[in-house]
Amino acid sequence: MKRLTASFRRLGGLRGLAGEQWRQLRELQWRELDVKEAGTWPVGLQVMIAVALLLASLWSAQWLLASSPRETHQRLMVQEQQALQRFETLSYQAVNLPAMERQMSELQARMQRVLEMLPSDAEVPALLDAISDAAREQQLDIDSIKLRPAVEQAFYIEQPFDIQVRGDFHQIAAFLARVAGMPRIVTLHDFTLTPMEDRLRLSMLAKTYRYREEADPGVGSSKGRGKP
Repeated sequence: MKRLTASFRRLGGLRGLAGEQWRQLRELQWRELDVKEAGTWPVGLQVMIAVALLLASLWSAQWLLASSPRETHQRLMVQEQQALQRFETLSYQAVNLPAMERQMSELQARMQRVLEMLPSDAEVPALLDAISDAAREQQLDIDSIKLRPAVEQAFYIEQPFDIQVRGDFHQIAAFLARVAGMPRIVTLHDFTLTPMEDRLRLSMLAKTYRYREEADPGVGSSKGRGKP
């Protein structure tokens, strides 16, 4: 019984002390506090400041200790995403590799066929001779077939030349069909038909093309090409 009474007395004393500290905090003039006199501040205020500093220190320590692993984790996540994307790309390429190789072979074959239709530098005179022969076969009078200066493009060289022939309408039409159907690529531009007595005079610009080799961009290769 005496122990219980003593416990109640101590509890009452603590309550009284807490009440006294609370009263001091309420009556405290906060604006008049001076850090230099912190030792004379009420005990309750000192305890609150100590607890706040302790909590701030714990939070700062935890943030500093966890920041480096967090950055490492984020960096590893980014690397993982990049690795997964690269894996997906490589997997797609590996699965579709046979089809891509077939498409590449088809494109190369088409490219080779197109290149074979382009005359080399040495074959241009022969092409002009073939055009002249086509005009004679249609009984046309050849006024002139003249080369213009070559025009270099990014991947090919354009070789224009002027053609002037005379004949009737059917002869000229058959001549144009022969030129358009030649083994070498020849495109026809700027047609002009001028009446001359009982005949017509055809003036036009024709163009053929030569492939620019990487080793020598100004000269077309004649490998694997026949003559017109």
